[in-house]
Amino acid sequence: MKKPGRRRARFDVEKKRLLEQIESEREKSQELLNRLKYLQADFENYQKRVEKETQEIVLRSNERLIVNLLNIVDDLERAIETGKRIKKVEPLLEGVEMVYRTLNSTLEREGLVGIEAVGKPFDPNVHEFLAKVPKRECEEGIVVEETRRGFMFKGKVVRSSIVKISCKENEVKNNE
Repeated sequence: MKKPGRRRARFDVEKKRLLEQIESEREKSQELLNRLKYLQADFENYQKRVEKETQEIVLRSNERLIVNLLNIVDDLERAIETGKRIKKVEPLLEGVEMVYRTLNSTLEREGLVGIEAVGKPFDPNVHEFLAKVPKRECEEGIVVEETRRGFMFKGKVVRSSIVKISCKENEVKNNE
């Protein structure tokens, strides 16, 4: 027969070993939790930093565009002053056309592109319908006139072209 003191001693040894193991696991768990909290704080700081940097990039991009547009404003002011002093319209018109070309090239460098409309099939994604124009010499549904030019900015339509499209001559009469 086994002595109860030996069982008790083995039980106490096993209990002590298990309690030490539990404490060791608790310490590991606490350490992992602390590391997780630091990682979470680092990630939140990273998100804030990226957001701030993104806003700064947008701000700098807008600033660059504004500086380019200010040069065009200067050119327009000079054209207005010249127009007040001269009698001939041609030099003023040439100056305004030059400013217009400069403005267009600045906007194109920024990613703005005009939508080609006249002679193309009507596309509701880039065109707004204004009216039908009876035409014999062209296919039905072709843009024959653009009343307002449309634009795309970096692949996205920012302003649709307002257009008139061709139709059969009797179609306009039937709709009246």
